[in-house]
Amino acid sequence: MRKSVVFALGAAIVVLLGGTIFLYQKYRKTAADYAATKTSEETLQNRYTAAINSIAQIQDSLSAIVLGDGSTRLVGDFQTERKLTQATGDETLDRIAVLKAGVERTKLRIQQLEFSLQKSGVKVTGLQKMIANLKHSVADKETQIGQLSVRVDSLQTSVTGLTTEVQESQETIQTQQADLEAKRKELGTIYYVIGNKKNLTTSGVIAAKGGVLGLGKTLKPTGQVNESAFTPLDTDQQTVVEIPTKKAQVLTAQPPSSYQLTLNGGGLELRITDPKEFRKVKHLVILTS
Repeated sequence: MRKSVVFALGAAIVVLLGGTIFLYQKYRKTAADYAATKTSEETLQNRYTAAINSIAQIQDSLSAIVLGDGSTRLVGDFQTERKLTQATGDETLDRIAVLKAGVERTKLRIQQLEFSLQKSGVKVTGLQKMIANLKHSVADKETQIGQLSVRVDSLQTSVTGLTTEVQESQETIQTQQADLEAKRKELGTIYYVIGNKKNLTTSGVIAAKGGVLGLGKTLKPTGQVNESAFTPLDTDQQTVVEIPTKKAQVLTAQPPSSYQLTLNGGGLELRITDPKEFRKVKHLVILTS
């Protein structure tokens, strides 16, 4: 009887010990699984946080690519466009190039983020939607920059055309001014000669005319102009002719009211008082004695 009880008690102890060992092993496995699960969750959480931070940084980069505010406006209103020069046009193209480079860097960062998420196995609908929104924003920026490039190219073409037009207009104006000046000078210039009877007669400027039997002849201009004998005078610029003698007379038909002969030191001077009337006769002959 006692042997049976001892045997039963021993068997119970063995069973209890085996159950305890089984439960302990199961506990250890559960604890290990829990730790692994927790580590995996922490890893996923860290990757999720890193992805969110990357998206925020990319969004900040996109927000920095501003095309329309006052500080980075590339193309302004009509008055500003009219003032676009080659230098400002080049500056604008440089700015567009910087914006394009910023967009390309943003696209690369999005690709790197997608690759990282794909490699880590993180698949969260919210993240995918955020990335899709980023791609859409990048596409919008590219479209706007493309439109700006076309606009600037068009404006530069217009400016080049306007520059050519202005240059041609300036050349036309200069030609017209030169023509007007030549015409003014032609109208305002007379030609004069000063000399005694012998010199003027020899050069064919004057001749003795009229009289009877060689008497009472009068010295008069012949009307034959020897250009080398005359000196030009622009009456719009100069109105005084110096005469080196104290006696002289005007032989040509300038209106007497349009000039004055006055003493000036050791000689005379002919002062033109009405240039418009005086130059109606283009040649002036002064006879000295």
